[in-house]
Amino acid sequence: MNQHYTPGVLASLATLLTSRDRHLLRLVWTHKVLTGHQITHIAFDNPITARHRLVRLHRIGVLDRFRPKPPVGSAPWHYVLGETGAAVLATEDGVDLSEFGYRRDRALAVAYSQRLAHSVGVNDVFARLYGAAREANGCLLETWWPETRCAAQWGKHVRPDAYGRWTENGHTVDFFLEYDTGTETLDRVLAKLHGYAALTAATGITTPVLFLTASRRRESSLHGRLQLRAAQTGVPCATAVAGADPQGPIWLPHNHREARLRLAELADHWPQPAAEHP
Repeated sequence: MNQHYTPGVLASLATLLTSRDRHLLRLVWTHKVLTGHQITHIAFDNPITARHRLVRLHRIGVLDRFRPKPPVGSAPWHYVLGETGAAVLATEDGVDLSEFGYRRDRALAVAYSQRLAHSVGVNDVFARLYGAAREANGCLLETWWPETRCAAQWGKHVRPDAYGRWTENGHTVDFFLEYDTGTETLDRVLAKLHGYAALTAATGITTPVLFLTASRRRESSLHGRLQLRAAQTGVPCATAVAGADPQGPIWLPHNHREARLRLAELADHWPQPAAEHP
């Protein structure tokens, strides 16, 4: 362990952190970056309480933060794991900080990444579903695998932005998420379905692919072409526009033209076999 983080220092720090704090540190490390709004969805009932706690966690060094400068308006604080937070998680995992895999420069590099908006967009889906499950009876985000874990599991065929399993009132749907910021051509987006078809053939499991687009116009263009391509590949798909609550009635299946469904309703629209992804 880094000599700065002696057992005494870590023991003292432990008295300052709640179980919710440690849970948040783990989530921020797993998802690389979460905004203050997203953390509020995930763990707090009151945004003022959330802001005060995040300021405190930043001051004691368990979280780092930055604020991007968008072309127009202002952005919320974006949080990444701080070095002290990494020391806490390393201790929980029973490894030295040097073995934990954390470097502050790498953690903060996301601030300058061209994929920042994409990462934040994907994580917003996670945060909203997680928050909805926390607040509503009968809802559960049972599984959420970020891009890195998906790539490790299925990278031979596909590299989705996330894989999730959502349950609402007894209806469970597994899905792959493709978060489309509009930087790729539609042909390239549609070509991904061949990989999903290959994964289906390899596993025997058919899983819907959900496309979140940056605008209604982009969604309309993508959906119009998905109708044929999804039928050709046998991969069920649905589209929606980013920004709305992902568990709500925003999803337009590839074989629908107008009727949008709740996320959980896709389970009945495309019944899935009992077999599950690992």
